[in-house]
Amino acid sequence: MSAAAPAAGLHDCREAYVRAIAELAAEDDRIVAVVNDSVGSSKLGAFRDRFPTRLINVGIAEQNMVGVGAGLANGGKIPFVSGAACFLTARAMEQIKVDCAYSQANVKLCGISSGVAYGELGATHHSIEDIAWLRAIDKLTIIVPSDPWETAAAIKAAAAWDGPVFLRISRMPVPDIARTAGAAFVIGRAETLRSGDDVAIVATGTLVHRAIAAAEALAAEGVSARVINMATVAPIDTDALAAAAATGAIVTAEEGLATGGLGGAVAEYCARNHPVPMQMIGFPGFLPTGSADWLMENFGLTAHGIAAAARDVIARKR
Repeated sequence: MSAAAPAAGLHDCREAYVRAIAELAAEDDRIVAVVNDSVGSSKLGAFRDRFPTRLINVGIAEQNMVGVGAGLANGGKIPFVSGAACFLTARAMEQIKVDCAYSQANVKLCGISSGVAYGELGATHHSIEDIAWLRAIDKLTIIVPSDPWETAAAIKAAAAWDGPVFLRISRMPVPDIARTAGAAFVIGRAETLRSGDDVAIVATGTLVHRAIAAAEALAAEGVSARVINMATVAPIDTDALAAAAATGAIVTAEEGLATGGLGGAVAEYCARNHPVPMQMIGFPGFLPTGSADWLMENFGLTAHGIAAAARDVIARKR
């Protein structure tokens, strides 16, 4: 599926992804890429041209692709296994579970064009279940970056991380997130982008900039909303969740199933430790055919939808 160029001020995170692994590869000959006939959609053409012996294309064979990645890791390489998130996670689930997580192979799984980025190609190409089912796999680190800066930082952090990592790389254009000078990405540590005491909005990926916009709209109404970028879904930052619960109300927002995804992770922690009213913004299940923008708007994955959920959950505070 061809995609239009991002609007001014918006960026495709795949560009940051490929720049980051090329920089890593230039410094470390252990860095290799493994793809499933997805050089184009992963934007790895320049990497292939620069490092022709370090890109392995297994064809449309996702189970084999993950197995090859695990084998390369066992041989001392650091493989970035790259393919459409919907196919990488669904078709190769057993290999992700056994060859990567159970075996603790040093494989970096890169789910490209995640969420509903494929839009009109429909439910077969939507990757909205990926975080929910990957969270059920023990000892698998899961990262969902919010913008190009965080994507590049997460790729570099994953390369230095000893063990299997799943990185959810978006192609849906997003703006750069404003950060303080000296901001650093740390696996397992959430990022508080805005302070607030009335409600906490815990977001990930493409919903982070929408969460910030929602908080700004709420501020105009006199509502103080904390915004937390929970880029690492597993292991999740429980200190950040405890602070979020201290506001007395939490909204989660993600481009995927809230049941079992980020929303599920936050709800599990809060139910056991800090019960508070919650509202979870996400997709309900199989989706109709439509553009990515229409799907996000139609199912309330917008700044307006997040703000409305915040108002609702604040009204339920004890």
